[in-house]
Amino acid sequence: MAAAFNRLGLATLSHSRRIQCRRKPWTSFIHRQQFHSSQIYRAAKDEESSDRPDTAKQAYAFEYDQLDPEVRHHYDLLSPQEKLQYQDEDRQAYEHLTSSDIESQLQGDVSQAAYEVSQETPRERVPLERIVPGLMAMGEIDEQDSGEDDDFEGDDITSTAHGELEQHREIRDYARIAAWEMPMLSKLAKPFVPPSQDQPLRFRYTTYMGETHPAAKKVVLEFCTRDLPGLTEAQRIKLIKLVGVRYNPETDLVKMSSEMFETQAQNKRYLGDLVDTLMTEAKDPTDMFEDVALDFRHHKYKPKVEFPEKWKLTEARKAQLEANWQQRALEDQQRQEQGRLIDGTQFIQKVLEAVREKQPIRQQVQAPASKFQRKRIP
Repeated sequence: MAAAFNRLGLATLSHSRRIQCRRKPWTSFIHRQQFHSSQIYRAAKDEESSDRPDTAKQAYAFEYDQLDPEVRHHYDLLSPQEKLQYQDEDRQAYEHLTSSDIESQLQGDVSQAAYEVSQETPRERVPLERIVPGLMAMGEIDEQDSGEDDDFEGDDITSTAHGELEQHREIRDYARIAAWEMPMLSKLAKPFVPPSQDQPLRFRYTTYMGETHPAAKKVVLEFCTRDLPGLTEAQRIKLIKLVGVRYNPETDLVKMSSEMFETQAQNKRYLGDLVDTLMTEAKDPTDMFEDVALDFRHHKYKPKVEFPEKWKLTEARKAQLEANWQQRALEDQQRQEQGRLIDGTQFIQKVLEAVREKQPIRQQVQAPASKFQRKRIP
């Protein structure tokens, strides 16, 4: 591991520590490549590296064939004086990187880094035991830290009874609110004022009593076309053609909704601006859409079922029914006196008794023993 960090750190520091060379503007096109083309050989310090090639410091030699194709192309474009300057700077960088001071400094830094890495001990992960909450801690704020329930020793009610008790507490809480706090809301009540002719727009909102819901931002707008001020009959018909399928021909109501914005106020403002735009277009005399016919195919007319007139209970019909009931009661009384009125319960009892008398008596006959039945051994 230390050897791997040693080689990695040595390669990194060898590319980062370079001398600053004075360049002319013509060298700005050269990419970040090595300043020299010859290979760097480092001196061996122990016997283990005796099998390596000769690590003695070699003299600098500029090798044109070792340059990259792109660098070689730019090198060919230089003048002879600029080529000499390029070789001189390459030689200075090579001598700086292969000097003994830089070599010892790099080796010391890499050795120190490798020693610090080798001295680091891996941290032991201590598994945290998860505390399973019990039934009595469900729904509490510190549910995870409560732990399991205590052992039942016969001195407490069951979990079902605790649930019923909690429900009873909640009902009593709401009962106290209804008894003591809700009557105070009457101080904030305002008398109902019906909308005037100057308020033809009706907005409908939906609230979920403090809960976050995606449909809470929706606003629905309804208005009657005949209640809009300043519209002639031709302009009203043009407005109906503009709203299209949002118009109900039976009630003369236009219904629109918006939920594209995040708040109800923004959706309400958008619907109000949309009505203003429709009013402006309806009053525009440039094109009154006279060649466009009214199309109400989108509306499905529902059949209205009316109660038949003959089935309605009028005063005459009530008197007739009362007379019929009295006549039937009188006829039943006369039949009973003459013995012609049959009692259904007595008739059924007589029939059942006659059936029992005609039914033969069944005797219990013992079945013969089977030949395959095993005999009991005394």
